[in-house]
Amino acid sequence: MNTDSYPVRSLADAAPSARALFIRRTYIHLAFALLAFVGLEAFLLQLPISAEISQKILSSQYGWLMVLGGFLVVGWLARGFAANAQSKGMQYLGLGLYVVLEALIFVPLLLIAIAQTGGTGILVQAGVMTGLLFAGLTATAFITRKDFSWMRSALTMGFFVALGLIIAGVFFGFDLGFWFSAAMILLASGAILYTTSNIIHHYGEDQYVAASLELFAAVALLLWYVVRILMSRE
Repeated sequence: MNTDSYPVRSLADAAPSARALFIRRTYIHLAFALLAFVGLEAFLLQLPISAEISQKILSSQYGWLMVLGGFLVVGWLARGFAANAQSKGMQYLGLGLYVVLEALIFVPLLLIAIAQTGGTGILVQAGVMTGLLFAGLTATAFITRKDFSWMRSALTMGFFVALGLIIAGVFFGFDLGFWFSAAMILLASGAILYTTSNIIHHYGEDQYVAASLELFAAVALLLWYVVRILMSRE
């Protein structure tokens, strides 16, 4: 949630036409990011090396922890690039880097889901559920027009608590289970509301790439734990 500071000319000060253009650009970039993610995922899942690497990660005691560490570092860099107001090229580099990173991290989880359920039906179901949740949360933010920026502290605390539990689970070998996944879905939903609210009220007119990255990150987090919950029901 890289919204620590905004340019002087935020959307709160912009003309309705500029605000509408910014929102349209943000969601167009989000759509292309999601399409790129789906395309990359379909390609990666077909590669034999993906299964080999996933097996090595899953068989290593600290494999997931290394993946998490790499994700946090590269994700931080990607967000920094996307927030670069001076260079559109750096912004797109950040968004592209983040999409590729998410696609790589999802591979082991999706391979497990496919193997566990015997097909890709679970992925379609997870995608539909994630899309409906995202649409509902987005509609809520736009219809109510409420400013959800007050959620920042709670979301930050929630993410740090979740990170601590994930690290503890890796080190001590316990499964976080269904209720942790459910809590993470609530956290991801909160992040979608928070980011959508910032898109409506706070982002600057030229920050549509950074805004789309933050939305993509929240949608990806939501999808991850929807898949986990569906897997727990099998």
